[in-house]
Amino acid sequence: MSPTSHSSELIHLEFDDNKLLPALYGEHDRNLARIEQSLQVAAASRGNRLAISGPVSSVEAARSALTLLYDRLKRGLDVGPADVDGAVRLALSASARPTDAGGGDDAITIRTRKRAITPRSPVQADYIRALRSHDLTFGLGPAGTGKTYLAVAAAVELMAAGEVERIILSRPAVEAGERLGFLPGDLREKVDPYLRPLYDALHDMLPGDQVVRRLDDGDIEVAPLAFMRGRTLAHAFVILDEAQNTTPVQMKMFLTRFGERSRMVVTGDLSQVDLPRGQRSGLRDALEVLAGVDGVGFVNFTHNDVVRHPLVTRIVRAYDRRDAGTAQSGDPDGA
Repeated sequence: MSPTSHSSELIHLEFDDNKLLPALYGEHDRNLARIEQSLQVAAASRGNRLAISGPVSSVEAARSALTLLYDRLKRGLDVGPADVDGAVRLALSASARPTDAGGGDDAITIRTRKRAITPRSPVQADYIRALRSHDLTFGLGPAGTGKTYLAVAAAVELMAAGEVERIILSRPAVEAGERLGFLPGDLREKVDPYLRPLYDALHDMLPGDQVVRRLDDGDIEVAPLAFMRGRTLAHAFVILDEAQNTTPVQMKMFLTRFGERSRMVVTGDLSQVDLPRGQRSGLRDALEVLAGVDGVGFVNFTHNDVVRHPLVTRIVRAYDRRDAGTAQSGDPDGA
């Protein structure tokens, strides 16, 4: 693809493979309409040429977004509404962070049996790089930013490549105290509701029969944090989700399970702590203790990285504004 003419507010793009254009533009040009609405530009197509007009910065962002999406299609990947939103998000950040403009780069693509996963925000790209370059990675930020999803994807990819033998997924269950004995049913029935998001991510990466078989064989283990005590986790990719609801003692216990050729990922949202009032979060404690420790990566997501429905981003922003105002007023309930 190459631009054939360029002016301050109008560019023409030319695509060399007409067969990809229906997927690029979307059914009834819905992808183009999404870009037009997001960037406040106008797009008109004729054959394999596309004219884009509007403010200079918006036109350039549209060009970058379409380039990312076109390159994605050329590599055999699908393009859906979330991919369009991700390309726009990456394009808008490209001027400030040029290395993130290549959102379709194979170096930051996670490949699993069911799908290839590319970053949908610059911070997601940083996170994938951190997952690949650090033995211990902390992913921090609000819901909907892909922290756990991408960690599970990275784990599945490494297992398929034979770099780890097991995947272990864990969460604190029933707040931090993990009072599983008070819940009805056997162990699996007690903990499954708390671990459901991890199962959902697995089923998104692997065929259903493989998930069941690997769970039965122990290649994939999904367990509450309480069951990590006393173990050494070698040759494994270990993920601790919802880590804001651990105590400092629990967090130290988990981190010291590290074994030979293992990777660990800790995800959490410090704005969603469910611990009893006055109880310090193990996640916050670990961030302070491990700051500057070699081999540990820290990636911070914000509401700008939310990749769910756009309304989720607006909800997170609204709560952030409310919490900021509460903190400034000194209301103890905002602590």
